[in-house]
Amino acid sequence: MLGLLLVGYLLRESQCRMLALSIAVVVLGLQVASSPLGAAVQVPLSMQGDVPEALDISRPKKLHGRFLHITDIHPDGHYKAHAAESKACHRKNPKKKSKNVSGYYGTSYSECDSSFRLSNFTLDYLAENWASEIDFVVWTGDSARHDNDHQLPRTPDEIFDLNRAVTAKMESVFTHRGIPVVPSLGKPISNPCSVLSVSPLARFSAPLYVLPYELTLITPSFVLADLGFTNSHSPLPSPLFPFAAHNILEPGPNRVTTEFTSIWKSFIPFNYRQVFHRGAYYSSEVVPNQLAIIALNTLYFYDSNKAVNGCPYNDPDDPGNLELDWLEVRLQEYLERDMQVWITGHVPPSPGNYFPECFVRYVELALRYQNVVLGHLFGHMNVDHFFFLESIDLEIIPESKKAVRTAGNDLALYNVLLEEFAALPTNKKINLDEYAAVNVAPSVVPNYLPSFRIFSYNVTDTLDSIEPEGGKKKKKPAPKKPPKRKHGHRRGERGDKDKHCTEEKYQNSWKCHLDEPWNSDENSPSRTNRFWSPLGYAQYIMPNLDEANKTHPPVFELEYVTFPVEMLQAEAERDNFLIPARHLPGELLAENTTKSKFAPYSLPDLTIPSWVRLAKRIADEKRVKLRKRFKKYMFSGGY
Repeated sequence: MLGLLLVGYLLRESQCRMLALSIAVVVLGLQVASSPLGAAVQVPLSMQGDVPEALDISRPKKLHGRFLHITDIHPDGHYKAHAAESKACHRKNPKKKSKNVSGYYGTSYSECDSSFRLSNFTLDYLAENWASEIDFVVWTGDSARHDNDHQLPRTPDEIFDLNRAVTAKMESVFTHRGIPVVPSLGKPISNPCSVLSVSPLARFSAPLYVLPYELTLITPSFVLADLGFTNSHSPLPSPLFPFAAHNILEPGPNRVTTEFTSIWKSFIPFNYRQVFHRGAYYSSEVVPNQLAIIALNTLYFYDSNKAVNGCPYNDPDDPGNLELDWLEVRLQEYLERDMQVWITGHVPPSPGNYFPECFVRYVELALRYQNVVLGHLFGHMNVDHFFFLESIDLEIIPESKKAVRTAGNDLALYNVLLEEFAALPTNKKINLDEYAAVNVAPSVVPNYLPSFRIFSYNVTDTLDSIEPEGGKKKKKPAPKKPPKRKHGHRRGERGDKDKHCTEEKYQNSWKCHLDEPWNSDENSPSRTNRFWSPLGYAQYIMPNLDEANKTHPPVFELEYVTFPVEMLQAEAERDNFLIPARHLPGELLAENTTKSKFAPYSLPDLTIPSWVRLAKRIADEKRVKLRKRFKKYMFSGGY
């Protein structure tokens, strides 16, 4: 068996050396290329200027009450105009004339990544139009091309170089202007020459090969048996039957955390660098002592990462558990300091994305600290949508139906969300202590249309507690135990924890060990509009990407806002509130306008009650027009 492993390893090492030689030849060829297609590759991301140390944000500054959420840029230096989509927009198809060819700046509704032109244009546009009007930037990962071309497999060095280039551009656009940027780790490793240890999962040292394209091959059972495994999902490959192991990140410190500690040194506060070097997560106080952004490493929760155990209760050293322990400490600290927090990351927290035990722990922390967490911002899916974390996810429900799964960028997700929204309790029965809203932003990479969001948040109210109707301040309630829920909930009948937690199947589940009091408060900024509360966002898209060329560059246009029209009109002339008038179409600001296609939701704010009300409206079968709008925005009109 060891002989087979050694032979497989040597074969792969030989292939890697040949691959490295081929890549070197390709790079040299690109450097001397003089054809238009060759020139198209040479649109480097800006890397001018020294890389600064972490930004000093301790100095007071005027708050605009806005921030940028940008995600999934995926720049691709191999992108070529007039190439075949079927070839990842890297080259023409020699066998047949392609009907779908790539555009000069990019290719919408495709699997192709962002050209450097598109990446540069987007960040230059933000520099010119938004950098002076926002307070900070939430950047939820992926800044390297996908590994979707077996003729041009990604290498770790390429991934790190692309991230360095995008980071340098971010620094030039934002950091040098004094604007904090808070990036979170995407999916950095996916290549055939990466050899990672899988000891945290298997307690066995063996090479792990990552193939450059999607491949599903089953490792023969006799090989697994020889290695001590009994299922086909083992992370250990057979040297004769390798399988694709994408999205792998081993426990840190490792090369990935070391490289990104260096690449993001201008973003990561000094006091968090050791933490980041270990686990690739950290926190940044974008408004010191008042507002923080927590940037998670979701790869330690992501169920595609076979190098971790998935947060089991009986493995406290699992990297996912260590990260969630750290998150709990941070949230408790911010609670005690009376601060507010946004939690951000790449892969959204859902049963379809996270290991079950990681998901349970995340939901429990989100609900326990609902009065501290303003919201949850994620990327990865490329689809504009929102969903809820709910206390029912902490219950034991034998043979329950599955919860919302944000597991695919297709129409199925839309239908699942409609079902989930329709199953929300009535206004009389719903307990908002049991909910948290997750926002998933669309991407810059044009799987649909390039997009970004500008959020507005409340910086006009005082930091004192808001007085409820009746005149007196409402006393802050004591922490609550997670509320008991009635039987007949939409996900099936709940089991009795006292009974089920004695069973072997459940006794080592986090569901049987999470009983800390909750800190819910209906007067917190996540529940009612007050200082720091999210008020809404404006989403911008690039509708003319395919038509753009050398003489006619693309444009970003408003797709929609979440605000009511009258709210925008009342505040249009104020410099520090909502969206500046110059970034809005005239239709929204016209005197007699009460409704607009740009304002379909009319949300007064983005607190949890507002998200729940919107979900119920979308679930109403009679609201056909609203449903169509929601579906259109999910896929930028792609369905």
